[in-house]
Amino acid sequence: MAKKRFFHPNIGSIADITISHRKKIEVLFIILVVISMFFYLFVNVNYDLTKYLPEDSQTTIGLNIMKEQFGYPGTAQVMIGNVTLTEAKNYRDKIRSIDGVDRVIGADVIIDTYLTGDFIPTVAIDDYYKDGYALFNITFLESDSSSGTSKAIDEIENIVGSKGHLTGQAIQQKSLSDSINKEVAYAMVAAFILIFTLLCLFTTSWFEPVLFLMVMGIAIIINMGSNIFMGEISFLASSLVAIIQLACAMDYSIFFLHAYIRRKKAGDDLTSAIRGGWIESIKSILPSSITTIASFLALTVMEFSIGYDMGIVLAKGIVISVLTVLLLMPALLLRFDKRIEKTSHRSFLPSFRSLGQFSYKSRYIVLVLALLIIIPSYVGQGMNDFSYGTESIGGSQGTRLYNDEQAINNVFGQSNSIVVLYPNTSNIKEKELGDELQDLNFVISVTSLSNTLPQYIPTSFFPESLTSQLQGSQYNRMIVNIRTDGESDYAFQCSDHIEKIVKQYYPDDAYLIGVTPSTQDIKTTITADYSLVNKISLLSVAFVVAASFLSIFVPIVVIIPIQLAVFINMFFPYIVGDKLFFLGFLIVSSLQLGATVDYSILMTNHYLEHRTRMGKKEAAIETIIVSAPSIMTSALILSGVGYVISFTSTLTGIASVGELLGRGALLSLLTVLFLLPALMVLFDKPLTYRQRKKAIGRQNKEISVDIPAFPCGNMGLCIKRFIVYIKDTITGENPNKKPNIEFKRGITDEENI
Repeated sequence: MAKKRFFHPNIGSIADITISHRKKIEVLFIILVVISMFFYLFVNVNYDLTKYLPEDSQTTIGLNIMKEQFGYPGTAQVMIGNVTLTEAKNYRDKIRSIDGVDRVIGADVIIDTYLTGDFIPTVAIDDYYKDGYALFNITFLESDSSSGTSKAIDEIENIVGSKGHLTGQAIQQKSLSDSINKEVAYAMVAAFILIFTLLCLFTTSWFEPVLFLMVMGIAIIINMGSNIFMGEISFLASSLVAIIQLACAMDYSIFFLHAYIRRKKAGDDLTSAIRGGWIESIKSILPSSITTIASFLALTVMEFSIGYDMGIVLAKGIVISVLTVLLLMPALLLRFDKRIEKTSHRSFLPSFRSLGQFSYKSRYIVLVLALLIIIPSYVGQGMNDFSYGTESIGGSQGTRLYNDEQAINNVFGQSNSIVVLYPNTSNIKEKELGDELQDLNFVISVTSLSNTLPQYIPTSFFPESLTSQLQGSQYNRMIVNIRTDGESDYAFQCSDHIEKIVKQYYPDDAYLIGVTPSTQDIKTTITADYSLVNKISLLSVAFVVAASFLSIFVPIVVIIPIQLAVFINMFFPYIVGDKLFFLGFLIVSSLQLGATVDYSILMTNHYLEHRTRMGKKEAAIETIIVSAPSIMTSALILSGVGYVISFTSTLTGIASVGELLGRGALLSLLTVLFLLPALMVLFDKPLTYRQRKKAIGRQNKEISVDIPAFPCGNMGLCIKRFIVYIKDTITGENPNKKPNIEFKRGITDEENI
């Protein structure tokens, strides 16, 4: 019986399959796009950063207990200007009647306790009515991000009109949702226009940009639809991934199309040109995509699990983009080849010889500047003023969310609520804790069951509607309002002070919940993640580069310019005094390395190729001439997309990510065009070691030597004379024998070696 033969397709056969089955592939992608568009409608977006904290963090444990004992309803504050106390009460009654609103506390609760059966806090009237302004604390039936809460907020806005100012967690999450949905659409349109314009300048056909954007658009839709299998993605992934995927993966289409065009110019027919271009471009596409994927996957090791969310969605996007380029683009080229030819135009790009010559001449200055900058930049990036929590992603100056928050703070001052959870064991201990906290100078009010109800009367005498918000079956809770914002060094100090006092009364099973405690947990978790992610990202990229070049030294030269660009990029906010969103700082550090190290890889490949037939100077200049168009196209697209995000987003955290990305791409472009050539020339010998070793091996094989008889008296003397003879033969100093040395490929003279 004959053995069954297993089929192992090579690269060429895979290319043949994509060409011969192009119509089936087109149908497959049409189906995938339709399904993905449908799935995308059911992908949930999360806006709560506390969901990504580790399970053993104090915030997560406390939130789980509070949800079980009391629920976790959304909250908001509403301020209405130019109203009397009577008018304020009427507004309160209207807001209370809205579906989805549970409780509303205002000044009339303090003045007349019989107007409502709600829980009555013992605070001064100035906390709710001041100078003609009325303030209401609103509790919703559902969570901050639920659709029911969102509808209730819309109705509140209709009731209060232009006289109202709204703030709070529920308002912020609704603002995030509304802003992201609108701004992503604006950013994508602006990015497509920008990229189309740049591609028109850097390509030689008016239809090529359309083809690029068509391929990338399909890949983006499939990636966003496939998020259905994750169940829920973060607001960062929802707002950033599509546009980052568009910028990072555009290179693969460019690599393929340019390889295809070169084949056509060489005389290949249409099918052969596509096949040859496919085989040629995959050698660049795979290493480039793997380095990018590796840097994105490094985010998945973060303990703050939003990194896993971002890393998977970004890496998945690159994989889908590569598959779309390699499978669908051959079919589209066969379909649109004539249109590409009909819309061809001359190149608008200048010769980059002057740039190459300037880069080579300035190499020593660039090296000195790099040495002077690298250490201060590395140290300075860690000295930035960072923000960590949900307040850092709020509305920027000029937005309604920001203006409303400032208006409320100007009248009633800053207010920040911290919920204290503790075992339901002793009302006396609870009363003592509340009194001690109330005496703190930064505390506005303390609300607990023991300081609300009359003493010595059992809680069972009171209706559950009055006690259930503060007393659970196993835990009680206390609401402490303090005079701080949600995130600042002072707020952290106040939170730590409260926790210290609480632990004196309840050493075990006591938890602080709120914006400030959760931000402290996020800060602790994410700062530890930063070092780990950076190391894994750097090592994974270095490993891929080392495997590609079969060299340990090449990754060092390749990565240094990009890493310096990252340091300078992150140091810049410190110089100008800007505050950085730490999560964006971490993500862009990894993203900039993975997305722009391709520039270094491309330059190094060209340099080593040119060194086989040129000297160091000529190879460095020619490398820039050949590489600059591709690198500038990619870098300007990535930078442009970053600044589009920065200019279109009203959310400070997302806008800062865009600015870091835009500036980082430009810095990587500069370091690759100027610092990398200087390093390649400086370390030419170790870079070209493998080439020289191969060349010497070929040289030894191709030397033909006639060995004469040596009249020597002993074997040792004969060996010495033979070695001298071989040396003279190679150097040409032997007058009786000319060296027969030929380098069929490789470096041809000693200087180049």
